[in-house]
Amino acid sequence: MKVSIITITYNSESTLIDTIDSVLNQTYKDIEYIIIDGASTDSTLSIIHSYEDKITRFVSEKDNGLYDALNKGIAMATGDVIGILHSDDFYTNHHIIENVVNTFKLNQSDAVYADLFYVDKNDTNKIHRKWKSGNYKHGMFLKGWMPPHPTFFVKRFIYEKYGKFNLDLVSAADYELMLRFIHKYKIRLAYLPEFVIKMRVGGKSNKSLKNRIRANNEDKKAWKMNGIKPHFYTLYAKPLRKIIQLFKK
Repeated sequence: MKVSIITITYNSESTLIDTIDSVLNQTYKDIEYIIIDGASTDSTLSIIHSYEDKITRFVSEKDNGLYDALNKGIAMATGDVIGILHSDDFYTNHHIIENVVNTFKLNQSDAVYADLFYVDKNDTNKIHRKWKSGNYKHGMFLKGWMPPHPTFFVKRFIYEKYGKFNLDLVSAADYELMLRFIHKYKIRLAYLPEFVIKMRVGGKSNKSLKNRIRANNEDKKAWKMNGIKPHFYTLYAKPLRKIIQLFKK
């Protein structure tokens, strides 16, 4: 089973080495590594070029944002499975892709998701929040559930069948895509009960109350564009789940 890993970069010089090394040091060797850069102006390109012989595909050009860049990477991917690793995230150990592939094979699933650590920007050993996904049952999206998108590995044919990221959304295109794949089309899903990603704190949608309100409005739009109606409490339950995570050990 060939796995395509896509990393999106833009002026990512301070964190990119951790990201690249965590991919290249995986024990699973059938990995296609794709980097899509948005025309960085810092030393990001120099870092990427220093790994030139180990990166499968690389392009640097202006794009229309994160999700446009991800769609480019998905279109380039030739793997059976596609995973996304952002340029300020990294895998927690060298066996992650091996464990993901084994989970796919064991469950004959279309997608695999796992757990995620939010870590301090400067001290990545300091954990701020644990996102423990738990097992999925159909209907859990209505209760505010979603898996952490960076842990979401998907068979390539699912993207081909059900589409890529919707560029009409600014910050909730990942939520909409998972809502579409999992809740609407009921793809076969498997849970890997392991913390597979360390994500540095400071995500775009959580930086301010204004952005959080916009994200909530986009969540509402995600349901509408899929022709499905959430419960009255669904869009409140989603951020509440994240707040609860802060108090879990």
